[in-house]
Parts: sequence; C-alpha cells; structure tokens
Amino acid sequence: MTVRDALLVLADGTTFEGEVFGAEPPDGIATGEVVFNTVLTGYQEVITDPSYAGQMIAFTYPHIGNYGTTAIDDESIRPVCRGVIVRELARRHSNWRATDDLAGSLRRHGVSGIGGIDTRRLTRHIREAGSMPAAFGAASESDLMAAAAAEPGTEGIDLVAGVTTSEPYTVGDGPRRVVAYDFGIKRAQLHFLGKMAVVEVVPADTPAEAVLERDPDGVFLSNGPGDPAAVGYAVDAIGSLLGMVPVFGICLGHQLMATALGGSTHKLPFGHHGGNHPVRHLHDGGVEITSQNHNFAVTEGSVDAADVTHVSLNDGVIEGLRCRDLPAFSVQYHPESGPGPHDSGYLFTMFERLMDEASASTRKGR
Repeated sequence: MTVRDALLVLADGTTFEGEVFGAEPPDGIATGEVVFNTVLTGYQEVITDPSYAGQMIAFTYPHIGNYGTTAIDDESIRPVCRGVIVRELARRHSNWRATDDLAGSLRRHGVSGIGGIDTRRLTRHIREAGSMPAAFGAASESDLMAAAAAEPGTEGIDLVAGVTTSEPYTVGDGPRRVVAYDFGIKRAQLHFLGKMAVVEVVPADTPAEAVLERDPDGVFLSNGPGDPAAVGYAVDAIGSLLGMVPVFGICLGHQLMATALGGSTHKLPFGHHGGNHPVRHLHDGGVEITSQNHNFAVTEGSVDAADVTHVSLNDGVIEGLRCRDLPAFSVQYHPESGPGPHDSGYLFTMFERLMDEASASTRKGR
C-alpha cells in the first residue's frame, strides 16, 4: 500500500502530521468539517452513512481496518464523507467475509484518508474548540490552511439534496404500505421497514400531496446530513402530513418533524457520533445504549405539541418526542443499529402498532 507524508490542518491553524492513503484527493487537498466518532467496530457502516456528507470522520479507536470491508455491510451505494482520519490503519486485514481492505475500498470510491494522526489530541481539541473545517493532503501547509479557511462547513447548507434518491423505488414485502422519505436513508432502516411493509422510498423534495396519493399506512422520515433549517421544503411537506397519517422519524427526520411542529434546532459544539451513547427512556426509566450521528439537536422547550420521551445521559439533549394529539413520534438516535445490541428495536414495533391503530380507527369510522 502506497502512503505519502501529509498534513492535517484545522481552520484554527492546529496542525497534525500523517500519511495519506485511499484515493488521491483532488488537487492534493481534501476538505470538510472534522467530527470524531467513538465506535470500536463498524467503521464501514459509519463511512457509508450518508449523514456524513460534508464531513471528515476521525475515529477515536486507535486501530481501524483490521477486518477489511465487504459490500454486504455498506449502508449506501457509496460513501459521501469527505475523508477518513485514523491513528493507525491496519496494513493487513483478516476476516473471512472481507472482499477488500479499507484503503482499497476508499480508493475505489474516491475517498481520501490520512493515518498516523494523534487522534487523541485531535479529539481533545475538538471537544474544547468544537467541530470545525479542516484540510489534509500532501500540499504545503499554507495551501492546506487556505483550503481549511475556505471550507464552509455544514451549517446553513442543504446537504440532503446531494444524497437523496433521484427517483422513487420500492423495497420490502410486509403487509402494510409505507412511504419513506430519503433524506440520506440507510439500508438497515429499509431492512426493518421492509419486514413490516412494502416501502416506497421517495426523494426528499416529494410534496405531501404526492405522498397521500399513494395511500400509505404510515410515513417514515429518515436520517440525513447537515442542518435541518436548510431543508425547508421537507418541513413544509411534513407539516402537511402530520395528522393525516402516522409518522415515524429518525435523526434528521426527528429534527424535521420537530421543526414542522413549531420547534427549533441548534448546532451542538461537537455533535454526537458513536455507538455507545446512553439514552434514558423517560416512560420507564430504562437506559438504552444507542448509535448516534448528528451535529444538530432539537432545542429544549421549543416543541409545545409533543412530549419528550428520551434524553441523553451525556448532556441532556432531547433524544425522543411523541405528539400528544397526533399519531407521530421520533428519536434522535438510530434504532436500526445494534450497539446494545438491539436496545431500541421496539421503536419499529411501535410504528407498526401506530399504523395498525390508525387503520382500525379508519375502518371503524366508515
């Protein structure tokens, strides 16, 4: 594997030495907003999560790539992250399922990586200074500094438009009908939904009228990248769907539903990215170990029409909402993932029940 000496330069001028691997960055420089992820395994699922559009992923676990990659574990067609940052890249992978190593997989998809980085120092810095734009590559330090300073980050930018499907498509064979908005949907979500329904996945800008014409039993709002305030067209559609059909939102879908209910969102200093975040379910006091990937959160006290159902035990961030008078609920974390290993799988069962109750009520009303 060919590596070249390189630098990682943050927008505030902080510099790290390393080696480039994966694809050669355009013009020798890769740019994006740096965030850190605390997973111990699952690096391939993280890298292929469309929610990382516009961002570089710094893994806190010191040894990444030891079990290689396989297309079976991809969460999307291709990774859309801007780069991968690791302490030590495994030079040799070992797993019977693997079809490629991590460096080769990144190279094939046109994603650059930088290894040899002191990720402990980098993580401490981001925790203190917040997530920020950066640049890495074999270019000069001054060129990298200029590129980092020019990188706009993710706030106020519609990143969903770059990851959503261009045309509707259908998956699953369950007994119900679900329309799923693709704001950056993961294949694991479609796996769960496909067992309960025939799922039609639609582009992020699909109007509410087009969804209701499909006569769904429920509407699913997927995860996705970036700032919910930049996706006003989705907020408008969700606002028209609430009360008309049961709604279940995850991650960005949670933030968009909250916004449609009159709530507001804000950017967190360094976000929640990892597979070990404890969340308390306020109904029974139980604690779920959750997978999370978001830089924005719903502002406390801003959603009058819904009750908070879950909160983060790390920082108190709202992790779940349930409408009082409408068949709709959402969570900030990822119940389709399995870090607990499946502490949050009951949420899909809740969605099934909500759809069945709504269908029964409609039949009774006739």
